[in-house]
Amino acid sequence: MSSVYPEIYLVRHGETEWSLSGRHTGRTDIPLTAKGEEAARAVADRLKGLTFQAIWSSPSQRAFDTCRLAGFGERAVKKPDLQEWDYGAYEGVTTKEILSRRPGWQLFRDGCPQGETAADVGARADAIVAELRAVAGNVLIFSSSHFLRVFAARWVGLPPQGGEHFVLDTASLSILGYEHDLTEPVIRRWNQK
Repeated sequence: MSSVYPEIYLVRHGETEWSLSGRHTGRTDIPLTAKGEEAARAVADRLKGLTFQAIWSSPSQRAFDTCRLAGFGERAVKKPDLQEWDYGAYEGVTTKEILSRRPGWQLFRDGCPQGETAADVGARADAIVAELRAVAGNVLIFSSSHFLRVFAARWVGLPPQGGEHFVLDTASLSILGYEHDLTEPVIRRWNQK
């Protein structure tokens, strides 16, 4: 399912202790688990034979290590706008714990106290989309779940809150692109392992 138009390959970082336990990991810089490192190395096989005009990574250790272990670290450019959602007061806290204190809370609707809202993350995603539109060729991006979900929503013209409808597993691969021409952005593949 290749395209004559540029494609944007998205890789969510490999497993960490916090992703495994469901703790919100925004700006806390924690390493991959051994399983996360193994999954990151396996990304290389899934991208074998592809060429990329640009390779971008979140500056987080978990994203950049996934990039490096997949074999793309030497060419990667770290971009601060690719950082995960800033969870503020909810950093390191599980959704279950948040809901016990704040029933009905939804990340994409309510955001995080002392952290970002979906609109804040959407503004960063929009900046990346604008940069991508200027690249003539395929781009490979390594980042984190909630940011990539908002990014995908913005790519196809949905509001940032639309990211709530796209779930991503660790070390998953997704592809954004175009359908008939460069005015029709689409999600070509999503959350593939």
